Amino acid sequence: MSHPIVQVEPLTTARALRGPFDYVRPHGTDVGSLLEVPFGRQRLTAVVTGLAEESEHRLVTPLRVLPDALPADLVDLGLWLAREYASTPARALSLLLPPRGAREKVQLWAQRTEDGEAAIADEAHLRSTALRLTAKQGALLQALPRFAGADLGSLRRLEARGLVEIGPRGRRRAPQHTAIGTRRAQPRLTSDQQAALNEVLAAGRSRDPERLLLHGVTGSGKTEVYLRAAAETLERGRGVLILVPEIGLTPQMIDRFAARFGETVAVLHSKLGAGERYDEWRRLRSGQARVCVGPRSAVFAPIDHLGLVVVDEEHDGSYKNEGDPRYDARLVAEKRAAQHGAVLLVGSATPRPESIHALRRIRLPRRVDGAPLPPVEIIDLKEAPGAVHPRTHEALVDSRKAIVLLNRRGWSNFLTCRSCGRVWECPHCDVALILHRDQGAVACHHCGHRERVPSACPDCGSVSIARHGAGTERLEHELASLGRPVLRLDADIRDASAVLSAFERAETAILVGTQVVAKGHDFPDVDLGVVLDADATLRFPDFRAEERTFALVTQLAGRAGRGGAGRVLVQTIDPTASAIAHAARHDSDGFLAEELERRRFLRYPPFSTLIRIVCSSEAAGATHLAATEIQARLPTSLGPAPLFRLRDKERSQVVLKAGERRSAIDQVDAAVREVSAAKAHKGVAFSVDVDPQ
Repeated sequence: MSHPIVQVEPLTTARALRGPFDYVRPHGTDVGSLLEVPFGRQRLTAVVTGLAEESEHRLVTPLRVLPDALPADLVDLGLWLAREYASTPARALSLLLPPRGAREKVQLWAQRTEDGEAAIADEAHLRSTALRLTAKQGALLQALPRFAGADLGSLRRLEARGLVEIGPRGRRRAPQHTAIGTRRAQPRLTSDQQAALNEVLAAGRSRDPERLLLHGVTGSGKTEVYLRAAAETLERGRGVLILVPEIGLTPQMIDRFAARFGETVAVLHSKLGAGERYDEWRRLRSGQARVCVGPRSAVFAPIDHLGLVVVDEEHDGSYKNEGDPRYDARLVAEKRAAQHGAVLLVGSATPRPESIHALRRIRLPRRVDGAPLPPVEIIDLKEAPGAVHPRTHEALVDSRKAIVLLNRRGWSNFLTCRSCGRVWECPHCDVALILHRDQGAVACHHCGHRERVPSACPDCGSVSIARHGAGTERLEHELASLGRPVLRLDADIRDASAVLSAFERAETAILVGTQVVAKGHDFPDVDLGVVLDADATLRFPDFRAEERTFALVTQLAGRAGRGGAGRVLVQTIDPTASAIAHAARHDSDGFLAEELERRRFLRYPPFSTLIRIVCSSEAAGATHLAATEIQARLPTSLGPAPLFRLRDKERSQVVLKAGERRSAIDQVDAAVREVSAAKAHKGVAFSVDVDPQ
């Protein structure tokens, strides 16, 4: 056998361990094969990443070959992912595997033989005494093919007569919401949509497909452009990948695509059961499904011959992964498109400055129904402090359906003792506990720690406890006094789709929630949008604060007035803030030009690359020492700087701002490897975040 050696990456979390490692090549294996290998005293799953003719080591044979090999392009993607995000090949490749422990569900399947087909073709023969079938057996024969199930005994008797064949066949565990797509007539494209579609299709037919930005106002019909481009891509025999920012938005997009393309649509996301994810993964891997819809992790769907990669709502921060490797699904999508010679199409009403700078822009400047964007009124909270301004309260009374955004969940931001000043804080993180009155608890939004709502101060015994600030839970309670249904949507709500469905069905209602209420929902009868505390995001110490504020206000404004007249109220303590003023004018171009100029001057992305290294440890002082050593190896970096304690661990960070991305990533990777391998830092965990959000 040519290339008798396999080079593998054992799937271990150890950062200091660097492969690949050589083993004897089992028969039939190739790049992407999954093996179980002896590794020291362990038995580990490993991915074949290469083949070789010879090795300088004495080789052992893998223990067994595992099912469900990865396609070679995903192996290449995993190795690129490790390099691009200063992670390890093992951690990156682990993201690409089908669900561990899941297997194909096999059931007995019955279908007619040639004699069975002949029998049902002649109804008289079917009912004749010569065939000797009971009425039940005749009906069962006509109903085939089907899974045997409870009818196995009757089917066995038909099998004995030579009328039926029974054998094992895999049965798909279909995600429940994939059945909601019902076919409907395609809408007529507007002239703007047709022009945009023509550009996307032209890019797909070129030898060097482009990276495109579909910059369309809310309600301009971006999804229909995706659908038409996907149809043409499928006709050319290529696959389609559609990314959405939130699991809550996935069923809506699946509905649209399943209605258009039926069973060729698969879905991948973390809320599916292991069996459902496995079956969807296999359908994509085998080519039975050619379209995949899902949030961030769906970017690793095993689709062969990709022709179109879509990133919807590309401005959304949820495309950034929080675990190691801390990948950005938008950049991974771009890499996958480049691997396959596919068109990359990212869409948003509020695109990132990075996308404006890097991609060719296609515009959809008008809503499909011809309605104007709703007028936006800025309300100065200095005139009348409080959670809900009187003018906002009046507008809510007059509205039919309203969406109210407050980007804080819970009842109150924190609790204090009026007598001694005690603040209730998380014992594991240096942050205040949030009051969730409905749950009778105060909770940490970082580690999940929970306590019962205190009845008295444990320090001084006082029962005078003050509640500060307001979140969505309290707002929901207060707006109920308006005498109409108030629905809440935030991270504490388990069934987001049920809330959205109830809001859609209601004649009149108020939807209260965090930023998720501004994401991609299409309710034609919403006549009022409200943003409370609009400049809260501006107070974050982050160079993206202006971008996030502009996007949040603009996206929420886009939910109003889709089916007729609508308006938007934006409450703020700083009416002159540039991001809010631009959003009130629906001036995306003005904001982006100003923001890009500011970033160019300050050398922020897209004019540089930021890399953040965080050291964490339960040992006091250990993180500062480790971060100091890393900073010494990266002389142009900033730090070390302390971060708040998280999950009982102290943390320190170092930040590098670099002009040349590849060399900066390599330098950081080398520095972290050297420091993490030192015995002095054995108890310190290291995290590298390229392009931190």
